[in-house]
Amino acid sequence: MQYLVSLIPLVFIYGILVLGLNLQVGQTGILNLTYFTFVAFGAYISAVLSLPPADPSTGITYILGANLPFPLTTLLAGCAAAILGVLISFAALQRLRSDYLAIVTVGAGYVIYTVVGNQANLFDGWNGLFGISTPVPQNLGPNAQMLFFSGICLIFLVVVFTAVERIRRSPLGRVLRAIRDDEGVVAAFGRDVFRLRVMTFALGCFVAGVGGSLLVMYATAFNPQSFLPPETFIMFAAMIIGGIGNNWGSLLGAAVVPVAFAEATRFIPEFGHAGLVEDLRAVVVGVLLILVLRFMPQGLIKERPPVDRDQPARADQGLARLLKGARS
Repeated sequence: MQYLVSLIPLVFIYGILVLGLNLQVGQTGILNLTYFTFVAFGAYISAVLSLPPADPSTGITYILGANLPFPLTTLLAGCAAAILGVLISFAALQRLRSDYLAIVTVGAGYVIYTVVGNQANLFDGWNGLFGISTPVPQNLGPNAQMLFFSGICLIFLVVVFTAVERIRRSPLGRVLRAIRDDEGVVAAFGRDVFRLRVMTFALGCFVAGVGGSLLVMYATAFNPQSFLPPETFIMFAAMIIGGIGNNWGSLLGAAVVPVAFAEATRFIPEFGHAGLVEDLRAVVVGVLLILVLRFMPQGLIKERPPVDRDQPARADQGLARLLKGARS
């Protein structure tokens, strides 16, 4: 029972993370292959903001140590990830598209990974941070603590889902999907495509930073091994299997791929060489992704662009103006 309860906040946290990725990739077409780097950056910033100042006598070193309370640490972590996203986007989004953009994001992720690991004075290097506090009353039992934390994660999930869904249904959402489908046409109509892409990239990174903050509070520890490329692959698999461009599909994919399928492999009996069952997790996710792309290329819940009820009226008005101009 305690194990099942411990999975509840993971479902909500991964739901937040996949929603942020879907905003970038699914709705705007920004192929960010280092998405989990921003999750990790938010996790690190949240950790050092919540921890007390580092004690040199312990051999553990890290910046800040501001000892700030929750939820301020989570909001600041999201802002820090968004700022990092803006800095990278100026190099990745201004002149690069498609595959070139993806390569730049991967390169940026490896640079950050190497710097964080080798500069021990930032986040204690390869050893990472631990003993991170959680906003849960300590007088509760283990299950009650996990349910309390699940409630906090659910609140953030509802806020994030409401925000990204409102964006999807807004005129801005229609422009973002147009950029995804053909940004040249959007630019021809006078829209500043670069500014819109930077804004969306920053929003997605903010969501990633918030999710990273909740993730590090759930795990109470974090190190560079926690944001290797397979983590981003899991996020992409969840988004694609759930339904790319669909926020409900993102929630479904987050529950199915990183939680249900990944955790279900823990119950496979050990066989073969050591670590074989662990490796099968990636195999299961990969096979599932192939099957979905083969038989359901739009995912379990395909994208349904919101219908603009005023569109026929606007079209009639535009046609009337056109005819009036032709007669004159």
